[in-house]
Amino acid sequence: MRIRHHGHHHHQLAISYPVSLPSRIYALVLGPLAMVGIIAFATYFYPILSPQGNAITLPVILEAAFATCFRLAVAYILAALVAIPLSLFVTLNPTIEAIFLPIFDVLESVPILVLFPVLVVLFVSTGFLNGAAIAILFITMLWSIVFTLVGGIKIIPKDIVYAGKIFGLSGFAFIRKVTLPAIVPQFITGSILALAQGWNIIIVAEVLHTYLPGGTSAQDLFGIGALLVQSSAEAQTSVFLMCVFVMVVIIAFFNFFVWQKLLHYAQHFKFE
Repeated sequence: MRIRHHGHHHHQLAISYPVSLPSRIYALVLGPLAMVGIIAFATYFYPILSPQGNAITLPVILEAAFATCFRLAVAYILAALVAIPLSLFVTLNPTIEAIFLPIFDVLESVPILVLFPVLVVLFVSTGFLNGAAIAILFITMLWSIVFTLVGGIKIIPKDIVYAGKIFGLSGFAFIRKVTLPAIVPQFITGSILALAQGWNIIIVAEVLHTYLPGGTSAQDLFGIGALLVQSSAEAQTSVFLMCVFVMVVIIAFFNFFVWQKLLHYAQHFKFE
């Protein structure tokens, strides 16, 4: 995957995937096959057993991966629902942009781990442990989408804006017929970056006990991130590698069969 920077602002990005036959074969066949070979080699020498002697099977890992994907999906949907109106609001006029965009920049720059202990304690007190993970993923994803959309709105050609006004479009009608279609490519790009950051933070989001006074692993969420931490701490090499393999396959599947399709579809909305 290549990321191209447009202009000097680091939030204006365009993402493209390699589409040549050799690159597709490598990404979809040789890469996973290499991972399978590593997993098979490790499994031969290291039995997949938990400390209690219970087998941690592939179905268990897949179930954990599904739980992780569900949290990522919920957080992404919430982030997208908030990011779209937020980006539209901050670009309403130069005054609003001058006031709020620097605030957004500061909020984005605050390390997410500073907020996480507070979120964990808050959600643990309510008994909603999944809420802590979803909240931290939501905050992590939000700003990637917001700033990418802001960049997309700023580069809408002026003649398109003027044409919309000539045809009597204003308010919500202008947003629906001009702004939203124009930022489809940026929305897809921001979504890819947001979910990539979500996967990066998933281990932190699921291993809650490290942020609780006197916390234990029993307070961790069931997910592939927590399994990665557990297997690494307990030197379960084959379980760790199997989790990595499953995670890579899931990410590769969505990148090549979902996001790449959407990126190609988004070409219809670009201004030439």
